[in-house]
Amino acid sequence: MMQRTLLDKLWDAHEIHRRDDGVSLLWVDRHLVHEGSHHAFAKIAERGLPVAEPGLTFGVADHYAPTRGKPATSAIARMIDTLSKNTRQHGIECFGLDDPRRGIVHVIGPEQGLTLPGLLINCGDSHTSTHGAFGALAFGIGATEVAHVLATQTIWQTKPKSLKMTVTGDFGPGIGAKDLALHWISELGADGARGHAIEYSGPAVRGLSMEARMTLCNLSIEGGARFGMIAPDETTYSYIKGRRYAPSGADWDEAINAWRALPSDAGARYDREVTIDASEIAPVVTWGTSPEDALPVTSTVPTLEALAPKQAERFRSTLDYMGLRPGQPLEQVAIDEIFIGSCTNARIEDLRAAAAVLSGRQARVPGIVAPGSQGIKRQAEEEGLDRIFKDAGLEWVGAGCSMCVAMNGDHVEPGRRCASTTNRNFRGRQGPGARTHLMSPAMVAAAAVTGHLTDVRPLLDGRSAA
Repeated sequence: MMQRTLLDKLWDAHEIHRRDDGVSLLWVDRHLVHEGSHHAFAKIAERGLPVAEPGLTFGVADHYAPTRGKPATSAIARMIDTLSKNTRQHGIECFGLDDPRRGIVHVIGPEQGLTLPGLLINCGDSHTSTHGAFGALAFGIGATEVAHVLATQTIWQTKPKSLKMTVTGDFGPGIGAKDLALHWISELGADGARGHAIEYSGPAVRGLSMEARMTLCNLSIEGGARFGMIAPDETTYSYIKGRRYAPSGADWDEAINAWRALPSDAGARYDREVTIDASEIAPVVTWGTSPEDALPVTSTVPTLEALAPKQAERFRSTLDYMGLRPGQPLEQVAIDEIFIGSCTNARIEDLRAAAAVLSGRQARVPGIVAPGSQGIKRQAEEEGLDRIFKDAGLEWVGAGCSMCVAMNGDHVEPGRRCASTTNRNFRGRQGPGARTHLMSPAMVAAAAVTGHLTDVRPLLDGRSAA
């Protein structure tokens, strides 16, 4: 038999039919819906259709969920209520505002054991790729596609090309998955992986925790990829075992046997291959309005001379929006506030990394720390992390997307500069006129302590950034 990649195995396992034009009809194992899915529910209601597989669909209130008190507006309250009504009407389990398990969809899916190797997972959210960290076929879909999945539990898709990204070497102190992701996106560009599914591999990837692997896969789409994946291994199995929706008993043994067959075969061929040396990666921050506008924090803002002519117009516009000047040292960029949260970096490991920097120190700027789920919030409080954040002068709030997408009332005011653990620094992403710099949780904590973009490594001397 021909050696197959992880992508090949997952695609073949879910393909029901392939049209003459090569487009595949795929079976969907998990469908995650949230407040923005009301359009899709309305579409199936217009046609009098039921949800095909309500037991495979799960509702989550996250984008508009308040992190403090009640919903920010009556319109937001209606959206959250509509999600509850739609899921209740169709017999779908919903992690709503009153559910102690609630949180960000791409955080609680893995946390609850809904995310498993070998599954095809869809959600009307671009960062669904997060679940690929488990060896799952996971990608975001649009409103029309959400309606199709609700009605049929299937989706039409064109198989992407394969890109193997091998990461060799060892990460330096204070450097991890967020730095790796921003590094490769800056090297290949925001369209560098367009049309491809990335399979991350190599010793540096194998050494990452599941939390870090989720961060890496989450950011795959910011480099143009359709999704990212990491083949399951013992780290994966250890994370999953014992979670609420995970297999148990004899089913667990059977699942493990199936999951062990998922990694790419030796000698499998990819459409593209890229190799990155983890030891060459420094702490990375973004300076512009795209994740590809990223550099080591010890660098300077690019100059016009260093760019291709076709980049000049965007460059000038970007610097004007961001309030920066060519050649300005990044460590001289003062910030106004910080945000730690989002489906990219709001897991317990992320909070621990930030707390390692902040412990015993005072933040010079205000900021919000929003855990990815209420479960993570409780765990952080049991470990005393919340006290570290509050003692530093930061605000400890409830779970939700919060300031990442600025839909729930948490936002950055126009012209203010935010050091953020989120996934996008687009214009207005954190609020109209907001200026966002992306970086790791430890780097955000360092910026909070100093009041400007800062290399976290000196602040970690004698401390653990685990």
